[in-house]
Amino acid sequence: MALEDLGEELSEEVSAIMGTGFSISITSTNLVPRADDPSITFPNLDTLTQGAKLITTCVLYIDMRKSTDLSFAHRPQTVAKLYTAFVRAMTRTARHFGGHVRGIIGDRVMVLFDSQDCFKNAVHCAIAMNTVSQHIINKHFKANEVRFGIGIDHGRMLVTKAGIRRHGEEQSNYRNLVWLGRPANVASKLTDAANKPAEHITVPMVRVAYDKPPQPTLGGLLGLMPGALNSGTNLGNLSGNPLSPMGGLFGSGLGALSSGSGLANALTSPLVSPTNSASAEPWTWVNETPLAFLSKIDVKYAPSRLSHQRPDFGSFYLIDEEQTTREATPAILMTGAVWSGFKKALPNSNSVQGSLFTKVAVEVPGYSADVFGGNVVYPSLKPP
Repeated sequence: MALEDLGEELSEEVSAIMGTGFSISITSTNLVPRADDPSITFPNLDTLTQGAKLITTCVLYIDMRKSTDLSFAHRPQTVAKLYTAFVRAMTRTARHFGGHVRGIIGDRVMVLFDSQDCFKNAVHCAIAMNTVSQHIINKHFKANEVRFGIGIDHGRMLVTKAGIRRHGEEQSNYRNLVWLGRPANVASKLTDAANKPAEHITVPMVRVAYDKPPQPTLGGLLGLMPGALNSGTNLGNLSGNPLSPMGGLFGSGLGALSSGSGLANALTSPLVSPTNSASAEPWTWVNETPLAFLSKIDVKYAPSRLSHQRPDFGSFYLIDEEQTTREATPAILMTGAVWSGFKKALPNSNSVQGSLFTKVAVEVPGYSADVFGGNVVYPSLKPP
């Protein structure tokens, strides 16, 4: 077939599908559809119809972290064993919690749940998968290098078939269902963000010293000069002197205190005065960006010199400071809708009572609500 003929046929087919005469019949369901569901059909350009189903439920993805790096770090046989063990273990775990595997793409497994009890089953399945990943699969790698991320969302999804009806040896390649809707997209992105290590950058900074302000002494606060109180001074006599600041402040009530009292000793010594101690640090050190530091430098031309705007400036030197650009994320991430549904379904569960899932700061394109996460496992699922 010439390219011109192919282009003409494709234009006609696309126009037929996108035209107003093409109808899609949607059937609602509470059960996860199968690939052989008669209500879900390929597009029929003869009848201009296509069948699809709509389900409101939870969708879960689990994905292997850095699978490409693992492929380079291990022999092909080892990688094949890892993939086989991973898919088999995740499939069995999903079935145990009522999940239906509806997609396996490389190192990513997609699981859906029937609408009834979907919150409970999805979260329990995620915890079990996290346990299997960390304590059953990963134990076969000495460097603990195999990590997995799990994402869950809830909402309406449309399931249909796309492509061309084929017969013969290629038929199985077209049997997969296509899941459309926000939950599948968000859950997939949460999976990408889950179980990621923190990221850091190193930036140049200026370590700047400023003089510490003098610390007031109690004697100074009371208006006494150093040495005004000594071992021969009686506080009662001071209080009797109307010109004495002590007398004006405390009155005759100080007559009962002698020079040997603890208060008298406290009055004659500073409360906290680091500058009076030989071992104390006389400066306060702060980190400033190079731009902030240079903005405080004045240039003088007569004579030519540089000066700091702050009179208490003492010294400076350059450093490299490590800053976190992204916090580490837990292995399981879920949307606020999933966590709310789980709490409502099982308010007395350990995960809820123990606050094992908490709000985390994760940015997901196309999703602006809260995200909750945790690295929760089932101790009973761990091998002895």
